[in-house]
Amino acid sequence: MAHTLTKSHRGRLEITHADADRVSLVVGGAWSTAEGRPAGFDAAVDRVTSGGAFRRLEIVAESLDDWDTSLVSAIRNLADAAAERGAEVTLTDFPDGVTRLIALVDAVPEKSDARRGEGDITILERIGQATIFAGDAVQSTISFMGEVVIALGRIVTGRGIFRWGDLAHLMQRAGIEALGIAVLVSYLLGLILAFIGAIQFERYGASIYVADLVGIGMVRDMAALMTAIVMAGRSGALVTSGISPVEFLVVPRILAIAAMMPLLVIFADVAGILGGATVGLGMLDLSPTLYFEQTVRAVTPAHLYGGLIKGFAYGILVGVAGCLRGIQSGSSSLAVGAAATSAVVTGLVWIIAACGLFQVLQYVLGI
Repeated sequence: MAHTLTKSHRGRLEITHADADRVSLVVGGAWSTAEGRPAGFDAAVDRVTSGGAFRRLEIVAESLDDWDTSLVSAIRNLADAAAERGAEVTLTDFPDGVTRLIALVDAVPEKSDARRGEGDITILERIGQATIFAGDAVQSTISFMGEVVIALGRIVTGRGIFRWGDLAHLMQRAGIEALGIAVLVSYLLGLILAFIGAIQFERYGASIYVADLVGIGMVRDMAALMTAIVMAGRSGALVTSGISPVEFLVVPRILAIAAMMPLLVIFADVAGILGGATVGLGMLDLSPTLYFEQTVRAVTPAHLYGGLIKGFAYGILVGVAGCLRGIQSGSSSLAVGAAATSAVVTGLVWIIAACGLFQVLQYVLGI
């Protein structure tokens, strides 16, 4: 049966004498790898390795109880450090098992590369490890997406486990409860865009084009992008304790976020345009009628539909990223926290990458 060592029986390493002639150490108590460094260990090591010069090192066993390889390792390291400084080493009153193990260690020379540290890893090895890690991550992501597609197919054909009540509840969480923060962020972003544009356009007497900048910028890209970022931080970290069925937990969450994202984007569009109008009307002295008429002329249906499509795609990415990291999570509180953080980071990376791909696609299509 496992037991905890009491303070009086824990391993100890004491310095009993230290001068230029000799350093004497006393080893006692119970030495256990599980208990970590014994009392006095650091002080003794510092004296032997970096203290003043000495000719002899004496290590005496006194009231030595249980011991394991941690004792042998400590004695061997101290002896090696003393030998490197030219000191003679003597061991006194140690059990036969300890002396035989130390003799065995002395009889078998250590390999030159046996103590490779992190700094000894070559660049090529680091690249290989990073490649293997990246490959495993890509494989797990693709495998998870395949499971989601299969589960969605089973649900569509009526063979999967799916509860519409859960979907409605998740849509409320992903939509209505996230509406406030999404609208606020978009309003502030529209205000910032308008303020930046106003400073530049005023120089050329083209203040009215602030409406074009804010309207097209928000409807085409920024509303969907910022709403997706809000969703990644708020609703994307869906930790599922590492054992959740894909059909029962994952698919409803992905569908809920994907379905609510276009609606949130519409509200974000309006909020961003109102943020721009705040600057246009208050700073540039534009009339409300002129500002909003210019916005309507600038924003085309292609801009609107493109933003909604992006919002839907970003919602899928946020849901997949959150559920993927949740499935991979361990059961401890530390693992759950790490999974939540990883879900947010993964979602943000995927969203930004997708935004770049959409920009290239729109440029190729001339939209």
